[in-house]
Formats: sequence, structure tokens, C-alpha cells
Amino acid sequence: MQSCEISSDSTDDPLCSGPRGLRQPRIVVVGAGLAGLAAAKTLLENGFADVTVLEASDRVGGRVQSVQHGQTTLELGATWIHGAHGNPVFHLAEDNGLLEHTTDGERSVGRISLYTKNGVAHYQTNNGKRIPKDLVEEFSDLYNEVYDLTQEFFQNGKPVGAESQNSVGIFTRDVVRKKIMLDPDDSENTKRLKLSMLQQYLKVESCESSSPNMDEVSLSEFGEWTEIPGAHHVIPGGFIQVVELLAEAVPARVVRLNRPVRRVHWNHSRQEEIADHNGDRRAAPLGHPIQVECEDREFIPADHVVVTASLGVLKKSHESLFSPGLPEDKVQSIQKLGISTTDKIFLEFAEPFWSPECNSIQFVWEDEAQLEQPAYPEELWYRKICSFDVLYPPERYGYMLCGWICGDEALLMERCDDETVAETCTDLLRKFTGNPDIPKPRRILRSSWGSNPYIRGSYSFTRVGSSGGDVERLGMPLPYAESTKAPPLQVLFAGEATHRKYYSTTHGALLSGQREATRLIDMYQDLYNADATKPNV
Repeated sequence: MQSCEISSDSTDDPLCSGPRGLRQPRIVVVGAGLAGLAAAKTLLENGFADVTVLEASDRVGGRVQSVQHGQTTLELGATWIHGAHGNPVFHLAEDNGLLEHTTDGERSVGRISLYTKNGVAHYQTNNGKRIPKDLVEEFSDLYNEVYDLTQEFFQNGKPVGAESQNSVGIFTRDVVRKKIMLDPDDSENTKRLKLSMLQQYLKVESCESSSPNMDEVSLSEFGEWTEIPGAHHVIPGGFIQVVELLAEAVPARVVRLNRPVRRVHWNHSRQEEIADHNGDRRAAPLGHPIQVECEDREFIPADHVVVTASLGVLKKSHESLFSPGLPEDKVQSIQKLGISTTDKIFLEFAEPFWSPECNSIQFVWEDEAQLEQPAYPEELWYRKICSFDVLYPPERYGYMLCGWICGDEALLMERCDDETVAETCTDLLRKFTGNPDIPKPRRILRSSWGSNPYIRGSYSFTRVGSSGGDVERLGMPLPYAESTKAPPLQVLFAGEATHRKYYSTTHGALLSGQREATRLIDMYQDLYNADATKPNV
């Protein structure tokens, strides 16, 4: 355990505010998303008084971004609380009345989240025809049967065959195609429609996984992600209310907005030049093992720093963000794990052109039936838009659709202006519904997580070649425990990408922040009352 010596400074020094006069550790949290706020809240509630949260952007919340759009709230980021039983985000929302106005339809129990569980998904082809409901249900049963098989490799230790290349996409496409082609009761036209629907389902799955495509998702690791039992819930007042509940416990003076971090100097790597008694100048370590350097060249000394930067930011900037650089095994894990962009496109219409029972419009391109993983030239980015969901209830949202797009095509969409995206989406809706009279939307709102320099993607996934071990390694504090001479727990890592079971989720992010705070609480437990409450992580 790191020693905590009596401070010789004035009692006005913030380091002297701990119990029994013992020196308070200085802790910097990088990032004010769910992980960062959860870490700060947990530390403050357990007696740590010298905590600073540095947020690069001008708001708290990270990948939670609720936007007022007219009279309603739209979610550019996190939308659903995934599961209820034991989910800390659900219990936080439930205990504080955030779900009082959640309708029964907004408690979705399906594997793929929709804005309402009521109604019917309309599968439309690029020829403007709706695929019959019974054919859709037949294919959906087949797809879900194969999806269940993808879970067995991790959960049951089932060996992965070489022909799948350890890829969820390759395995799924191969097995589903064989089952379709061997069905003696289907006509050639029916088989072609089912093969086309397969491509569409895989696009939806990519948006769910936030992967460029399902070919990149590891088959052997796919089943480790753990679903919390219970329904998916929408928060009518906005997911930002969960962020605000966490932020209430963190004094405003603690959180510093518009403070992007340039570099974390750790392990006494930043030194100052001092003069000895002979007047000779030499380099000497600063008092704290860590100096957090902000973009404006302000240096903030610390004993510990909790880094909650996204995997996308770590991929882009880890070499410049840490001095000394990260250990090679942690760098390899950052490189192996995957993160991509899933974006939403909200379109508001004066009147609905869809029927009352329609809960989504799914785009099925018949000319993609025989393709392997479709790859589109830049000008055809819109082919990656897999669907438009209908937002319910209309009394809250008006007549609003939410489109989904992921991967490189999402980044291309982000580079277009609103007018281009609105026109492109209107053309698609006219084409697939067979209704040439659909008007342009009167308003458009869309996310841009891929091009946000402080986020660089939506959430993580286990890419082919990576494993849960890489997730664990990403979350390991520095220096590693075997470095006994260095002060322990200098650089800690939190965020959804560091939670082995719940990566990609808001509850994974929150739990990871509590986890890292608990590491520090445990290390300093002799400083504080033995009955200090620790979160259950």
C-alpha cells in the first residue's frame, strides 16, 4: 500500500482535509461520461476530497446525449436501459421516478431493441414491395436459431471450425444460406427473398454490435457478452437524467469542462530543473508521481488518474497520451479490440405516411442476395442504412422516424450536409415503400460519433483475433503489480470497453467507474472509516 505521510504544509492545503490529518491523495478523472462521473461520485462519497474531473467537451454525459427537439427529447447516443434485474442504471432510474411515464410499449423484451414492442415491422424490397409477414416470421425463426448457435462457441466451449474464420458474419451467412437452399418447399423467388433478408439482418446486427460488419466480430467470443434479464426501457425525459443524477453528487467545482488532456505524465516521468547548494542545476522528480497536462499546457499534479477515454480515442492517441508509453501488451489489446460507429438519423414529418400498425421500415435490397459481405463505393453509402424505426408514442414524438447506419458508411454520412442526407433518405423511403409522394421531412437531426474527436466511435466489440482477456488487460491499472518499487495504482482505466461482460453498455460504463474507484478505496481503507459504503461491483 502506498504510504500516506503527514503533510508538513499549512492546514489550508487541500491535501490536509483528510481524516486525522492524513494526506489526501490527489485524484484526477479524465472524462465526465457515465464511467467518469460514477468514479468521482464513489470516491467523494467515500471520503476522498481532492478529486478533479477533466472533460474535453462543453458538456457532461459522454456518449449519452439527449437533445430537445421541439417538444420532445431525442437520444443521439444511449437510448435503452438494457435489462432490469440487477442493472444499476435501471435501479437508479426506477428509484428516482425516471420511468414513471415509460409506456408499456417502451418496455421491449426482444433481443433487438425497438422504440415499441407493439406493431409490425414492414420488410420492404428495393422494388417497392412488402415481403409477406408469414415469410418474414419464417425467416426470422431461422435466423434466430442460427444466432443461438453463435452463442454456443463461448458459452459451451464449442470449437470453432476453420471454415468460419472465427467470424460471426461468415458463420451465420454460411449456415443460413445452406438451410435456405436445402429447403425443398421454397420457390426460387422465396429463397432469393430470404437470402436478401439475411443481408439486411446482418446490417441490423452490425448496428447493434457497432461493428463495421459482422464479419469482423469474433465468433469464439461473441457469447461472452452478458444480457441482463428483463426488458429494455426507454427514459421518456431523456437518458441524460441518469447522468444528472450522478452529477448531482459531484460538486460543480470538481468538474472542469472544455479541458481536453494532452498527455498523462506518470511514474515521475516529468521532472523539474532545480539548483543544488553549489548552484548547479539538475533534473529532479516533482512531488506527485503524475502530472496531467491539458491542451492549454496547464499541469495538474496527481497521485492517481482514472482514464475513461473511449477505445476509439485510445486507438488514435495512446502513443501521445501517455508518457511513458503504455506497456506493449496493453497496446496490443487496444489494437485488437474493435470499435466502430453506429449513427442515428431522425426525420420528422408533418403527417405519417406509414400505417398505424407499422413499427419500422426495413430495407431489403434484392440485388444483394448472392453477395458476400457487401462493400459499397463511397457514393452508395446509403445502402448501409438498414431501417427506419417509428418513434412511439406519437403523442410524445409527433411523426418521427429514426434511421440506423454503421461502419465506414456512417462516417461518410457524417461528412454530408443535412440537405443531402434528408434528400437521400426521402428517396430511399419512396423507393422501398413504392410511394413516390412521400414528402421531404420538415426536420432532420443526426448523430456524428465517428467524427467527434473526443469519442471516435459508438462502442466496442470483440473483433476477430481479440478476446475477453484483451478487455481485462485494457482495464488493468498501471504500473502492473510486479513493479513493486513504483507507487501503485497510478493510472487506472474505466469505460464500457473495459468491462468484460457488459462492454458496449451504459451499465458496463457505470460499473467500470465504480470498480476503479473501489480499487483506490481499498488501497486507502486505513485512512477512512471501516463502515464506508462500497458499491457492489
